[in-house]
Amino acid sequence: MASRRVLLIDGHPDPIGRHLCNELVDAYAVGAEKAGHIVRRIRLATLDFPLLRSQQDWEHGQVPVSLKPAQDDIAWAQHLVLVFPLWLGDMPALLKAFLEQIARPGFAFKPKGANPFGSKGLTGRSARIVCTMGMLALLYRWYFRAHSVKSLERNVLGFVGIAPVNETLIGLVDQLGDDGVRKWCDKLRKLGATAQ
Repeated sequence: MASRRVLLIDGHPDPIGRHLCNELVDAYAVGAEKAGHIVRRIRLATLDFPLLRSQQDWEHGQVPVSLKPAQDDIAWAQHLVLVFPLWLGDMPALLKAFLEQIARPGFAFKPKGANPFGSKGLTGRSARIVCTMGMLALLYRWYFRAHSVKSLERNVLGFVGIAPVNETLIGLVDQLGDDGVRKWCDKLRKLGATAQ
C-alpha cells in the first residue's frame, strides 16, 4: 500500500491529564507511522482561538492566526482522523468551534457561478470519526441513530467533499478497564496501519 498523508485531530478539550482519546490517537499514529504513512497531529486542547459569532465574520473574516497551521494541515492531508468524546449527545463545543473557524468559504468550498457553495474544497480526502461515549455504542447507533456523528459526516465532512467517512464508536468507556483500553488501542493501531 502506498503511503498516505494522515492528519490526526485529537478533539478532547481537556488539556490536563491523559484521556482515552489521547491514547487512541497515539495508537493510530503508531500503526500509521510503522506502516510508512506520514502523520501530523492537532491537539485541540492546546489551541487558543475565538468563537465565531457572526455570519459576516464566517463569510468575510480570516481564519484566526492560531488556526492557520491547522488549516494548512487539513489541506495537506489525504486522510483525516477525528477523535473525540460524546458530550451531552454531541461533539465537544471546542471541536465544533474549531470546525466552524476552519471550514470557511474559499477553503472548505469555493463559489461556482452564482452559487457561493458550488465547489467542494476538500474533495479527494477520506476520514474516520472515532467517538467515545459512556453509553452503550449500540444504543447510541440504533436508538439515538448516532445523530451527532451522522450530522458531522453529512453536514460538515460530506458538505466540503470529504468521502468516504468511516466511523468507530466506542461505548461504555468507564467500564473498559486496562484490557478494554488495550483492545481498542490495538484496533486503532491496525486502522492506522491501513490509514483508514
